[in-house]
Amino acid sequence: MHVEHLLQDESLGLRLLWAEDAQLAREISGVTVTDLEDPARFVRRDEVVLSGLVWWSAEDGPGRAERFVSALRGAGAAVLLAGEETHGSVPDDLVEACVRHGLPVAAVPAHIMFRAITDTVYLGRWGELSRRHTLPENVRGRLSRMAAQGAGPEAIVATAFAHLERAVAYVLTPSGRTVAATQGAGAIPVGKAAGLLVEAVPVDADGVSPYERWHLYLPDPDDAPPRMVHELASVLGRCQEARVRARAEERQTADELGALLAVEGGDGAAVVAALRACGLPDDGPYRVLVAETGAQRAGLAEGALAEVVAHVEPGEGAVGRLPDGTAFAVVTRGEVDALSEVWPLVAAGEAAVPLYGGTGAPVAAAKELNGALAEARYALASARSTAAAGGSALTDASTLTGLDALLTGVPAEVRTAYSRTVLGQLRSNAVLLETLETFLACDGSWARTAEALHLHVNSVHYRIGRIEHFTGRDLSRLYDRLDLWAALLCRTDAA
Repeated sequence: MHVEHLLQDESLGLRLLWAEDAQLAREISGVTVTDLEDPARFVRRDEVVLSGLVWWSAEDGPGRAERFVSALRGAGAAVLLAGEETHGSVPDDLVEACVRHGLPVAAVPAHIMFRAITDTVYLGRWGELSRRHTLPENVRGRLSRMAAQGAGPEAIVATAFAHLERAVAYVLTPSGRTVAATQGAGAIPVGKAAGLLVEAVPVDADGVSPYERWHLYLPDPDDAPPRMVHELASVLGRCQEARVRARAEERQTADELGALLAVEGGDGAAVVAALRACGLPDDGPYRVLVAETGAQRAGLAEGALAEVVAHVEPGEGAVGRLPDGTAFAVVTRGEVDALSEVWPLVAAGEAAVPLYGGTGAPVAAAKELNGALAEARYALASARSTAAAGGSALTDASTLTGLDALLTGVPAEVRTAYSRTVLGQLRSNAVLLETLETFLACDGSWARTAEALHLHVNSVHYRIGRIEHFTGRDLSRLYDRLDLWAALLCRTDAA
């Protein structure tokens, strides 16, 4: 199929904005759909590039358009099909950049689905679909029965590709976890796998969190016709929906465990029984995790924790909600290093939503889980207060080893009230605050404080006297110094 064939398809309504005649005769090798501002590494030579232009904005429009088109030209794209739905029309900045770089560009009407264009390209490339271009009838029927009977994704993928020699396929999650793969397929590191999803087919399934949604990825798209890949994705969708329904019962059992752990001094025998019901051993070590998101969407935090647990403890662990709605998990092999490595990958599955998490120290017995939960919740509060604006964070309680770190777990309102009460009128005196900070940082040394502030020692004595007057504290006493230091730290946190 050539570019001109696609543009001449009246059912698509594509409107050519610019191209040279010779470019219209260029043969198309495939389709890439992207809204990355720099998609160069995901575009193959001679491909049609479909973009909804989500990456473009009126601010820095020419610069963004230049970077995008330059990347497509460098990758050897055949034509850019720009969607009109996001901005109402194709921005002039983008058309001008295409003219400068000699890249054909056409507009896609808002009512045209990108899927229709993709199917048209592959129909043209593979010719009229026949049974050999879809799943064989006997395989299709077998897969439907397997999905209805609750077969796992490993069995479904193996059955679907059994009739295709040397075909390689993976089922991946957004964080790069491999759910299933064809026999003999090499392992893909999670960091690399997460970057491959732009080339994968999403698996549509109801009730699945964005952190766990499956994607069907073929390293070589030519290993299977597109129609077959989409049919298989549909079967995998039914498979994942069945898993969601089955896990609802597991979540209810985990919620019962969470209710027991949330009660201080609860029934130890009941906790052990609840652990057994969740498939966990009677004895540890155990580790407790808690999580919350910056968006109030049902099941979002539990979905994120379930994906984290699947990375570090496949097939085990309990994930549920505490009585107050906080998502929690109990695992037996949750090493902090592994959790810290996986957390940002999982959080990226819903990049616009910050994911906060806290972990407690490992405990050896079920009776210690209540304390581990309290530690994890304190660490969660620390993660929430220390995360960069809009960013995600995971904090382990064992890392709160200094006063400044410890205070991050105190609610912001409490920190603010403490600082306001202890510092009093000092809060509005920048000179005295600087003197206090320097004096405490110099371990109460008059000479070093004077040197740091370029003052005479007598001036330092005078200022410290004023500080003691305003605060009612004696800076010769260790406890009073600690109180004021903590108040300064809380003031910084609240600023």
